[in-house]
Amino acid sequence: LNRKDVVGFNITIPHKIETFLLVKDTITKICPEVSLTSAINTVKRQGDKLLYRNTDPEGFRKSLNQDLQFDAKNKNVLMLGCGGAGRAVIAGLNQEPRIKKLYIYEPNPKAAKSVSGLEYECNFISKRDMNKTIPDCQLLVNASPIGMKEGDPLVIDKNLLHKGLFVYDVVYNRETELVKEAKARCQAASGGLGMLLYQGVAAWEIWMRQKAPVKIMRKVLEEELNKKC
Repeated sequence: LNRKDVVGFNITIPHKIETFLLVKDTITKICPEVSLTSAINTVKRQGDKLLYRNTDPEGFRKSLNQDLQFDAKNKNVLMLGCGGAGRAVIAGLNQEPRIKKLYIYEPNPKAAKSVSGLEYECNFISKRDMNKTIPDCQLLVNASPIGMKEGDPLVIDKNLLHKGLFVYDVVYNRETELVKEAKARCQAASGGLGMLLYQGVAAWEIWMRQKAPVKIMRKVLEEELNKKC
């Protein structure tokens, strides 16, 4: 990694958070995306220094706009799960234009400690609060791993999915039961392939200082995922 001919590199699961913990005391200025997520996924060499970024929030936000065509400004959002993917979603929603309110369902009580520095109201809710919360939301985001494996159940009661709701599932390796139900019941639904694509697009442009070949990247990504399905 100290080779001068290496422009940069990616870091992925399960090393994003560990990398941040390893280098945080050496960073003079932490970018907002890294600060909000406590994770690093993109590193760029600049002379003798390494610059640390996290492109996952931008990847989510761009996919939300491009794939779901959702305008997040002043909207209420319910997010399921608050792990690494959830923190990336939170940071993405913190970008301009910002949402109005974020509700989070996460069974792990320690997850609340990872949420700070937001420009909108954030509320952790219990499972029994779902019925009264989701009708007031315009976007539902599944940031949990439920749906990645064949046979995984629907992450939420299908009867809670309403016509005015947009649904985004960060799972990208298959069409989840949530996305299938949402396509029939909701305004629009999308899986997480675009988030994977656009975080890579952002990383490419950080390294190369030029526009990424997005169409080619999407085509190759879809082809490779189809081989594994």
